[in-house]
Amino acid sequence: MTARVQRSAAWRIVVSFLGSALCVGVGQSARSQVQGGKGMPLWNFYHSTLSHAKYIDLTHAIAPGGPIGEGFVDFKVGPTLAGVAIPGVINLGEPFSYEKQGAAITAYDLPMDHIGTQFGPPAHLNEHGATISDIPPTVALRPLVVINVAPQVAADPGYQATVADIKRWEHRHGPIPNGSVVMIRSDWSKHWSEPKRFTTAPFPGVSLAALKYLYLDRHVLMHGHEPLDTDNTAPEFVGEKWLLEHNFAQAEGVANLDLVPESGALISIGFARFEGGTGGFARYIAIAPASWHYGVTIDQQPGAPLPTHEHPLRRGADGVLRESP
Repeated sequence: MTARVQRSAAWRIVVSFLGSALCVGVGQSARSQVQGGKGMPLWNFYHSTLSHAKYIDLTHAIAPGGPIGEGFVDFKVGPTLAGVAIPGVINLGEPFSYEKQGAAITAYDLPMDHIGTQFGPPAHLNEHGATISDIPPTVALRPLVVINVAPQVAADPGYQATVADIKRWEHRHGPIPNGSVVMIRSDWSKHWSEPKRFTTAPFPGVSLAALKYLYLDRHVLMHGHEPLDTDNTAPEFVGEKWLLEHNFAQAEGVANLDLVPESGALISIGFARFEGGTGGFARYIAIAPASWHYGVTIDQQPGAPLPTHEHPLRRGADGVLRESP
């Protein structure tokens, strides 16, 4: 058995334990109270496993000037303007600032809800479909599968992932788990700093046959891809249309899949929950085994206290706060 397969098998056991812990946790809650907080399987799992795992951000930081779909206008960022005058604090229409009020409050003019790394619900193309606010909390943590088609895309930028690509992954790692998230790695995210090229065909996608295999045969929660479109069959977009009309969701504009193991990781999913939203500003985090050579641990970046900037934050010409040189 290779080291890769051993790690994959070991991490599948971890994922199975997490599922068992979720089931057992409710039954143990009464006993836990009696035991003074002992017997908390999810807390034990966190301290024994997740606290030592490697965390990899799969999300682009977004700012005006980045890639957007054809036919849309860019969003705007700037300081929030006071809606009323507060004597001695701020005048009507004055921007909030560190210099005068000691506070930065940012305003975002968002012409659409499909910007940057996204969670795409069925309502985007399906007038009867679930919106962002309908997505259940159970999507928050899932097994992560990464199918690498980057070599094919390097040879053909318009390459569409196939059923054969998926089955090659399964030949190496076993069947794709039910309810998992399958990310199609194309390395297209490396073009993020080239907005025009990023959104102009040819760009990689996922074939309709591959989508049907993932959702109907392997019963995944959803798939994800690095471009902003599921497939490059414009104007029909047959893959995306089939997906959303059949009440499935997807992740779009994903980054850093080259830093994630093909199998054995988890994915954390979060998004802004606009009521009735047809798209979600998403945050995807891969959680890889402690032995994985990419990512950061909680010890390395604990999150409290958060790091500071050496130089003060100032707004650039695009209105975004960044560290000033």
